[in-house]
Amino acid sequence: MSKTIRIGFIGAGGNTRAKHLPGFKAIPGIELAAVCNRSKASGEKVAAEFGIPVVAATARQIIDSPNIDAVCIGTWPNLHGKLAVAALRAGKHVLTEARMARNLAEAEMMLAEAKQNTHLVAQIVPAPMSLPFDAIIIELLQKGAIGILREVLMTCTTSGLADSAQPLSWRQDMTLNGKNTLAIGIFYEMVLRWLNRGVTGLVADAAIFTKERKDDEGVSWPTTIPESVTVLGNYADGARLVGHFSGVELTPPRSEIRLNGNMGALRLDLARSELWLTRAGEAEKLVEIAPEIRGRWRVEEDFINSIRLSKPVVLTNFETGVRYMNFTEAVWESWSAFGQRVTL
Repeated sequence: MSKTIRIGFIGAGGNTRAKHLPGFKAIPGIELAAVCNRSKASGEKVAAEFGIPVVAATARQIIDSPNIDAVCIGTWPNLHGKLAVAALRAGKHVLTEARMARNLAEAEMMLAEAKQNTHLVAQIVPAPMSLPFDAIIIELLQKGAIGILREVLMTCTTSGLADSAQPLSWRQDMTLNGKNTLAIGIFYEMVLRWLNRGVTGLVADAAIFTKERKDDEGVSWPTTIPESVTVLGNYADGARLVGHFSGVELTPPRSEIRLNGNMGALRLDLARSELWLTRAGEAEKLVEIAPEIRGRWRVEEDFINSIRLSKPVVLTNFETGVRYMNFTEAVWESWSAFGQRVTL
């Protein structure tokens, strides 16, 4: 407990600067030991802002350093697998940004390495939107508030990809983002927390409306990641999963998850950060959440507690990451095969 934990940061993008760096800095006994960013200049800027003494020239320099105990990976998904495996093999604890990897194969490789190093903490940044509500949703389901689950409805739409003149972002670049498509993995991860079970099979359809986009240098590239996806899945007990994800919706954005049962329903309005409960024959009511069970962002605290206290990782462990990557890959396989059913 008294030993200083020295953390090296590989990639210092928006979430790392907004959450991880200040989060770790606020914890006693934590040293922000080194940073490596995409350029030396950007790394030096981050180091100056957060008081980091070492700006590394390469990620390998941080991974191999005997002065680093843990590595925080804040890169795009294309480097998550490679860096996480290398860090674990070097004896470093690992916290990696979500999505876990570019595809299921990389995620399984990461999990296999974590299982070979069970003395090390391997954690993925969790989907944050439902954190305030996870505990109360699980409690309501366990108490039978909605009865037998019949449907899970996931909806997430924006207008971010509607303009064909918008440049190619890393999220639409398969070499950087892999098979991660829109918010599919994030939403499925949240539902996994509540139900602790996944679908047994699914079919999916998708569309790419803008066939190519220009990068920052004006070079056109084919668009390979869908801009609209619809998923139909089934659970072993007969419940259905319906998901619609779109980046081309010009009406006000929608972001919600509904759980429909035979005695009631839950509706998590992520846009308004509200949870609503409807019981059969009654009007919908806002769920009041007691402060002691209302969750919050505590990723950095949980990571350090897992290291210091040997506490198992809950949000999110590599096993769960593989489960949502399995779903993401199955969606990709189904739409690529013109709606063929895929068994998970």
